[in-house]
Amino acid sequence: MAAPEVLFGVMNNFYLGAHQAAVNISADLSNLSLEEAVERDCFVFRSYIALGAHKIVIDEIDSAAATPLQAVKLLALYISSPDNKETTISSLREWLADPVVGSNPILRLIAGIVFMHEQDYSEALKHTSVGGTMELHALNVQIFLKMHRSDYAEKQLRLMQQIDEDHTLTQLANAWLDLAVGGSKVQEAYLIFQDFSEKYQMTSLILNGKAVCCMHMGNFDEAELLLLEALNKDAKDPETLANLVVCSLHLGRSSSRYLNQLKMSHPDHLLIKRASSAEESFDRAVQAIA
Repeated sequence: MAAPEVLFGVMNNFYLGAHQAAVNISADLSNLSLEEAVERDCFVFRSYIALGAHKIVIDEIDSAAATPLQAVKLLALYISSPDNKETTISSLREWLADPVVGSNPILRLIAGIVFMHEQDYSEALKHTSVGGTMELHALNVQIFLKMHRSDYAEKQLRLMQQIDEDHTLTQLANAWLDLAVGGSKVQEAYLIFQDFSEKYQMTSLILNGKAVCCMHMGNFDEAELLLLEALNKDAKDPETLANLVVCSLHLGRSSSRYLNQLKMSHPDHLLIKRASSAEESFDRAVQAIA
């Protein structure tokens, strides 16, 4: 992996959700080694994926590109259309089985992200649990929290703290775990996001982090202000819209506008699926009574 100081700006902006800033900063980097250039391009193309510009990634990464970039292209294909999911996962499994490229950290990271999206957590961990990079450790924390195993998530966090306690991903993982544990830990998570907001460019990720902490602490008015600020930065951000739905309900306000926006821009979001399932259950109950 490249020396942290070479790509710190690109990496840090990417981790904190400042994706356009990551792309912009990368343009000023020069005199990179081949390995550093590939790592930079991986962050740039992953930033484009986060910005919804999947076509740029699919068009610009050709078959001659390095394995990590090919893996990022698979992620773009997977996210861009439901029709691509089956073939993408098939290609991913084929690459992972290849003894030459199967152990590549970026390929394993992408595999973990895809299988986590598929809610196949055991398959995700099969490829991420070996670790090797801070991103893989951070992804393991996310996967274990999805599995409601905060004990295993805490073990991963301890590993990250031993490697670099001040790393942005270590701090983020710490905040995620604090929120999952709850109670007095929520205030500690809030302080982590507050520290980010004082040091770096304010992003939807940071604003949502602070807002979720506020909601956990019952401060829904403050949470709403933070979420509306996040919505101004990205009107289609799924987490902002989902959090606004929850916040509005707690404030006794209509959440239909945010729910409809979320349904239009992210129909596969977990909140939409749960809402649809609840509506179907209600309709079945009404029909049974009728």
